[in-house]
Amino acid sequence: MNFFKYMKDQWSLILGWLFFIVLTVFVMWLAPNISVDWGTIAYLMLIEGVFLIFYLVGCYLSKRRWWERLASFQKVSPLQNYLEGGHTEEEKLIEEYINQLIREHQEVMQEAISSQQDQKDYIDSWVHEIKVPLAASELLVRSIEFDIDDQKYTLLENELAKIDEYVEQVLYYARLDSFSRDYLIQEYDLKGIIQPVIRSQANYFIQKNLRYEIIGEDVSVLTDAKWVGFIFKQILSNAIKYTPDNGQIDMIIEKGAQGVAFSIKDTGIGIPEEDVKRIFDKGFTGTNGRLSKTHSTGLGLYLARNLAEKLGIHLTVESVEGKGTTMTLFFPILNFYNEKR
Repeated sequence: MNFFKYMKDQWSLILGWLFFIVLTVFVMWLAPNISVDWGTIAYLMLIEGVFLIFYLVGCYLSKRRWWERLASFQKVSPLQNYLEGGHTEEEKLIEEYINQLIREHQEVMQEAISSQQDQKDYIDSWVHEIKVPLAASELLVRSIEFDIDDQKYTLLENELAKIDEYVEQVLYYARLDSFSRDYLIQEYDLKGIIQPVIRSQANYFIQKNLRYEIIGEDVSVLTDAKWVGFIFKQILSNAIKYTPDNGQIDMIIEKGAQGVAFSIKDTGIGIPEEDVKRIFDKGFTGTNGRLSKTHSTGLGLYLARNLAEKLGIHLTVESVEGKGTTMTLFFPILNFYNEKR
């Protein structure tokens, strides 16, 4: 706090000083034996004014250290450190009040973190537990494949696949904050990552009579296969979902001087221009998600973008409404890794 701001806060003291001067002049005027001399009054005002200035400057200098400590305290995460150094009773009272707020904040935050961790642990446990009856259900459906008609069997398989996909989304969403504890960066063949995902979506390709083609030579990328597989599955699932029957989905691998670009290009309904910038927002389903017959959670692309960023992969989108969408995963070349090799 500078001196001028400090003086603004001392208006009551200055007003009291002026009142005291007026009162002194009034008493002198009432006293019969004292003649009112304006020179004497001016001299009296000057002396009292000097004392007032010395008092204000002294108070300002004594409090300035406290204010500077408060200002520096704000720059070093005040909610993680306690305030110290108060001298006067007023400063100690303010110090104790602030420290009490910090203690209460830390307790609330610790409770929230513990509760969040318990919730994550429960979700992880629930996901692993639900996968057992889900796998058992898939086996049961396969065991009655020839006892029911093909259409019902296909519908059952599709619904189980959707449940499995939603369960995976929950698991990856819960692990988003603890990503650093659950990844392994190695060199992988890109086609070795994407082909199992394509096979897992075979039913949808067949039902909608979609054609796909992998264009380009296989390349090695430095990444985590499990997380990239999940990212690709979210993108491919959207491409299948919003591509009409008899459409085409191309997967294009291009290697350049800066890295590897892997594009998923479909001939679907495309994304409205006003929605393109928001498709990676959490919970955003857009016009297509609201109007189409397929259900959208608004989490798939949000997870894909977040996980891609954590892996150092650039995920971009280009779309023309009515013509199709192209999602591109760009794997930059890590020079320091290549130098070590």
